Amino acid sequence: MGKLDGRVVLISGAARGQGEQEARLFVAEGAQVVIADVLDDQGEALAKELGEGVARFVHLDVSREEEWQGAVAAAKDAFGKIDGLVNNAGILRFNELVTTPLEEFQQVVQVNQVGAFLGIKNVAPEIEAAGGGTIVNTSSYTGLTGMAFVGAYAATKHAVLGLTRVAAVELAGKGIRVNAVCPGAVDTAMTNPAALDPAADPEESRAAVAELYRKLVPLGRIGQPEEVAALALFLTSEDSSYITGQPFVIDGGWLAGVSLF
Repeated sequence: MGKLDGRVVLISGAARGQGEQEARLFVAEGAQVVIADVLDDQGEALAKELGEGVARFVHLDVSREEEWQGAVAAAKDAFGKIDGLVNNAGILRFNELVTTPLEEFQQVVQVNQVGAFLGIKNVAPEIEAAGGGTIVNTSSYTGLTGMAFVGAYAATKHAVLGLTRVAAVELAGKGIRVNAVCPGAVDTAMTNPAALDPAADPEESRAAVAELYRKLVPLGRIGQPEEVAALALFLTSEDSSYITGQPFVIDGGWLAGVSLF
């Protein structure tokens, strides 16, 4: 028996990184998953690997409501219902706040903040119709504190926590629990953009990033996407049945304070 037997969960941004590991873990725990992403080739390959009966890929630009509507229809066509959502899709841009172009700021808002809103708006009614379930929003360590050069990102992740709390209050009576994961530095392409640059040495860049967080994080290492997936599983399963409206920090102790050793 798995923790998610009989559940159908839509995961945005699931073609790679944290979303991919969430999809893998949820299937291992008995769920059927809808892998939603703009990365068609990677999403299709992951769905094929996990199996036609348990995984379905759908193209989803989270900033476009009509694509959310299409993803919901595809999920219901494939599995008959949706009773879980992980709003995982997000983008990160590095820039000093006062030199951030308006277009860049708005792009981050559209994906990270509007995308989470549209996910809640379009999927929550389906979860209610299925008899209740869960929504897990992806915020960030920076949703609870400030960090230089990620102003647009931090602003949207603070907003995601606001959406989480309001949705938790409004949806509780409909049998829907809403919580947020707040990762610190996690070993994904978002943390290490050089991994996606053909001209860069991804392992050299990865080692430099790992060394940085070895110094900053009390636990002395960068986090792994599988660890974030385990937290998302907890918040999607009945193990967290009396928890809603809460941010869960998973950062190796970074928010508690910078290590001196």
